[in-house]
Amino acid sequence: MKVKEKLKFSIILIKPSHYDDDGYVIQWLRSSVPSNSLACLYGLMLDCAKHKVLGDHVELNIHAFDETNTHIDTKKIISLTENFDDCLVLLVGVQSNQFPRALDIAKPLRQKNIKTIIGGFHVSGTMALFKEPDAYMQKALDLGITFFSGEAEGRLPQMLTDAFFDGLQPVYNFMSNLPNFENTPTPILPSERVRLTMGLTTSFDAGRGCPFTCSFCTIINVQGRQSRYRSTEAIEEIIRVNLAQGLTSFFITDDNFARNKNWENILDLIINMREVEGLKITLMIQVDTLSYKLKNFVEKSKRAGLKRVFIGLESINSDSLLGTSKRQNKVSDYKNMFMAWKQAGIITYCGYIIGFPNETPESVLRDIETIKQEFPLDLLEFFYLTPLPGSMDHKGLLEAGVAMDEDLNKYDLNHVVTAHNTMSKREWEETYCKAWKSYYSVEHAETIIRRAVGSGINLGNLIFLFTWFSGCIDIEKIHPLEGGIMRMKYRKTRRLDLPLENPLIFYPKYFLGTFWKQIRWLSLYIKLILIKRKVCKQQHSA
Repeated sequence: MKVKEKLKFSIILIKPSHYDDDGYVIQWLRSSVPSNSLACLYGLMLDCAKHKVLGDHVELNIHAFDETNTHIDTKKIISLTENFDDCLVLLVGVQSNQFPRALDIAKPLRQKNIKTIIGGFHVSGTMALFKEPDAYMQKALDLGITFFSGEAEGRLPQMLTDAFFDGLQPVYNFMSNLPNFENTPTPILPSERVRLTMGLTTSFDAGRGCPFTCSFCTIINVQGRQSRYRSTEAIEEIIRVNLAQGLTSFFITDDNFARNKNWENILDLIINMREVEGLKITLMIQVDTLSYKLKNFVEKSKRAGLKRVFIGLESINSDSLLGTSKRQNKVSDYKNMFMAWKQAGIITYCGYIIGFPNETPESVLRDIETIKQEFPLDLLEFFYLTPLPGSMDHKGLLEAGVAMDEDLNKYDLNHVVTAHNTMSKREWEETYCKAWKSYYSVEHAETIIRRAVGSGINLGNLIFLFTWFSGCIDIEKIHPLEGGIMRMKYRKTRRLDLPLENPLIFYPKYFLGTFWKQIRWLSLYIKLILIKRKVCKQQHSA
């Protein structure tokens, strides 16, 4: 085969956002946490460039963009490709709710015959459970978009070679052969990308896969039920490379870090870096409800710089947990669990699912009151029970012929997408809103702050997070997981099946709305600061 005389091959990695209810991309001046998928792909691409997988005569120019904090203009991308001999665009880490946006980005690229690949949880989860693509995936195939299913470690050189020689396959399916990634290339993002997020926090996965069988979860079908891990040496390399960029805060994205067989070695490594080398490192992790029982886990997490821990609480109803195969959660342990983290001075925030079978508005709100009164947790984020594509819940409903919303954009855990056994759609939505308002009431804010004062938790950090969680829902009408600082909107970056708004309507509405939102944000924050001062004054005089 004759090698084409191409010297510069441009690789553009994009992590898509998704649309709000008005059809505008959810985007911020500063988003929350960088995408781990984007960091993994960028690191792998750098490794391909280092090893010159396309030969010495080909230079890989690699760009990475996260749409949650960067305006993606397809016209600019198309013009960017004109400066190179060839181009490949990869839409990475695409979740189900992001797939419509990914398609809208890809469509004009394909019209210009730019090679485009989509990978991530939706593609991998769907292909893991079904033989045929869904309607959205079929649209992508019809546009000539390539699918990448599975994990990219060890697979990129072949895919890049295929792209370079104009031989991309329609589908790359590696779901049956998940890689050992013990010492794979370091996930990394340039510091200028990370600085578009809050708190200069970067992320990495220390392990993948989960042994549990929660029916609403996609991880077990995408990453497998057999856990795989990075080596401790690889973790050290990740941390040191990011420290060299001035990044000191790390979110370990493992669905359950406590079940990583190397957790103690990793924490000991970070403790040594902090206590012996004097490096400033802070952590955020995700764990299960039983992790506090592991000997030394909470204590070493604290010494390693843990500031926040996310716990998959899901429900305080034992029957609901059993119904979704989440047998590892023991409601009787919850109070002791929260006390263990509280005594260590670590902020706890938990996920809570609304809409388990047989729940009613009364039972849900009653359970929320129980949580507020009996469990000393700090932050609670609510989700609708959602049959995510790639989960057993979704497969079961689809095979049973149960109606589900056809718009993938709504599969963000913040919209009702199917019917409930005992609640109407309106009742379910009203209950969901009432749960947020109840937990993030001024009265409960005071209770949380009082508990925090006695436990040594950083009050400034707690109040910022409480403001963020409450304001995202009440002010921005967006789930906190998709929140950020200063919402950005672009008139022409709207869902392709919706009309562009008149500039005379769009811009006044956007700027006045932004101004009013900032007043509300400031008012909420000041209100919480005043509560903190009152509580501290009372504690001091007691």
